[in-house]
Amino acid sequence: MIDVIKKLREKTGAGMMDCKNALKDAEGDVDRALDILRKKGLARAKKKSSRTTKAGLIHSYIHMGGKIGVLVEVNCETDFVARNDEFKAFVKDIAMQIAASHPSFVKREDVPQGVIDKEKEIIEAQIQESGGKKKPPQIMEKIVTGKLDKYYEEVCLLEQPFIKDPEIKINDLLTSLIAKIGENISIRRFVRYQLGEEETGL
Repeated sequence: MIDVIKKLREKTGAGMMDCKNALKDAEGDVDRALDILRKKGLARAKKKSSRTTKAGLIHSYIHMGGKIGVLVEVNCETDFVARNDEFKAFVKDIAMQIAASHPSFVKREDVPQGVIDKEKEIIEAQIQESGGKKKPPQIMEKIVTGKLDKYYEEVCLLEQPFIKDPEIKINDLLTSLIAKIGENISIRRFVRYQLGEEETGL
């Protein structure tokens, strides 16, 4: 029982009593207990998401022998958390993610409407070119929405699979840290430089 509680704490960052109660509610089912704890963590993180973040870190990361460079700003509520080792490790991971996965925006809300409209045009043209009879509007809309979601996953940092664990997205990683640390944390902006290319980011 203690080993199971320890495992749950490591995976979710929840307190011992929370883990114990989740296991009890899940009737000993570890996967169900994990779901219960994640939902609680999400709820707590959502409550914290409106709080102001003015502390934090700006981190630089250089990759491939000086061929790729990243500057990223990650904010939190207090200097105390900014000095926290887990927070620092998260910021480093985010810088590495940006270097490896080449996002253009932090979140989908940052993508300009003009860019979205252009992407929709391209998707619709690709569907028409694929041949076959003309699809009903509601089917067309579903296909476009699905392809747009894939596009967001490529260009938006928070939607990308985490390079160290592709099973989770960056947003899940962020939410988990907020629940664990107990402060609102936000990835504010980044710039990615690649030798010979223009910078991308905010």
